[in-house]
Amino acid sequence: GTRRAIYDSDVFVVNANFTSNQRRIRITNIQMKETSEERVKTHEAVTLDRLYLIDAAIVRIMKARKTLDHRGLVGEVMIQLKFPASGVDIKKRIETLIEREYLQRVEGDLSRYNYLA
Repeated sequence: GTRRAIYDSDVFVVNANFTSNQRRIRITNIQMKETSEERVKTHEAVTLDRLYLIDAAIVRIMKARKTLDHRGLVGEVMIQLKFPASGVDIKKRIETLIEREYLQRVEGDLSRYNYLA
């Protein structure tokens, strides 16, 4: 029968006598079972990586533009990112970049940001 589970004690061998008249044969991948603990760790690592990618995109855009309004910045960040990010996430990253003095709000127009070199 076809058994789905694979154990450490299983042994795989190449069948040297195997032939097929097909040009291609499909070999199904065996996926490792991911524990929920590993899944959480992976998710956390991806989330952290994405925060850095959002920061980098914001800084790149602002370095090029010097000054930009909130909507324009968020729109450009979303275009540059290769993963879906919410406006809320991007706004949080803008706030941390303001705290870390990469950006500042324009006096008199709080929806505009200036890049600080």
